[in-house]
Amino acid sequence: MSRDPDKLHAFHLADALIIDIYKETEAFPISERFGLQAQIRRAAVSMAANIVEGSARRSIREYVHFLNVATGSAFETRYLLTLASRLGLVPAGPAQELINRATVLAKALISLMKALDRMDR
Repeated sequence: MSRDPDKLHAFHLADALIIDIYKETEAFPISERFGLQAQIRRAAVSMAANIVEGSARRSIREYVHFLNVATGSAFETRYLLTLASRLGLVPAGPAQELINRATVLAKALISLMKALDRMDR
């Protein structure tokens, strides 16, 4: 199994999702620049950043730890997008599409962790 994040489907899902989240949150009001906008963006970046950081770790156990953090960030991103939609900051359609993609990412990360756990036995 590759440790090169560029060869991981989950990394590409996370990376593309970040770009689209940045675009979708661009129009947030200035009052949210340091609030919900920043929090959504941080959670999104955390998904990919933890995949990359984990891939550089020496042990599978450490790698899985960072993938677990990335999974948590994917779920956080989902919630924050739901909240932004309920507050009227992101239209329901685009928010749901981003939420669905974050769900697909979380499932891919969970599958990757399971595969790594099997290798570590």
